[in-house]
Amino acid sequence: MPLAQDDVLNALKQCYDPEIPVNIVDLGLIYEIRLDDVPEGQQDVTVDMTLTAQGCPEHVNISAQVKSRVEQLPGVRNANVNVVWEPPWTPERLSSDARKQLGIE
Repeated sequence: MPLAQDDVLNALKQCYDPEIPVNIVDLGLIYEIRLDDVPEGQQDVTVDMTLTAQGCPEHVNISAQVKSRVEQLPGVRNANVNVVWEPPWTPERLSSDARKQLGIE
């Protein structure tokens, strides 16, 4: 059964920005997920994501964590992670769960 975007998002909720104790989905760092069917019933997954700050020293680690986590999902052949800076991340992208965790609300 092919993956859905929600399957990928649920997996990515296990990835964290090392400086903030909130998963990257609730932080609002995931901008887009594309699923492309490839032979033998597999899929390639492309994740467009951003980071809370440009020049974040952790960006290599976070994108590697995302790639590794997505590639563990059944039926995924390859995962590609694009770190993008447009639109820039702002705290408005935080989910209500993230706001509660960070004590913002």
